[in-house]
Amino acid sequence: MSVRVRRVYEEPEPEDGVRVLVDRLWPRGLAKDVARIDEWPKAMTPSTELRRWYHAGEASYEEFCRCYEAELAAPEAAELLDHVRTLVGEGPVTLLTAAKSPEESHAAVLLGLLS
Repeated sequence: MSVRVRRVYEEPEPEDGVRVLVDRLWPRGLAKDVARIDEWPKAMTPSTELRRWYHAGEASYEEFCRCYEAELAAPEAAELLDHVRTLVGEGPVTLLTAAKSPEESHAAVLLGLLS
């Protein structure tokens, strides 16, 4: 089982395996053919409200993680998370995000749930 997080702006690598964009919005300034995205499960990404709340500085990272994990328990998000788990079981998966600090983002929460 191999899953990792990378910034979507980094050059794709052969060992990326299935490339999954885990951001709700398409990354600014990135052409779709350059990004080489295989999956984009938008319903598995943080809601707009949660994302704005966290980026406004109104919540700690720990609070954000708890709220995001609660969102991931919703049926559609849980189904998509299970799908990505299946992909991880079949080969390498790279979670892609535009976040400047992926280690303190929703991608890190997903990595923890998928590892």
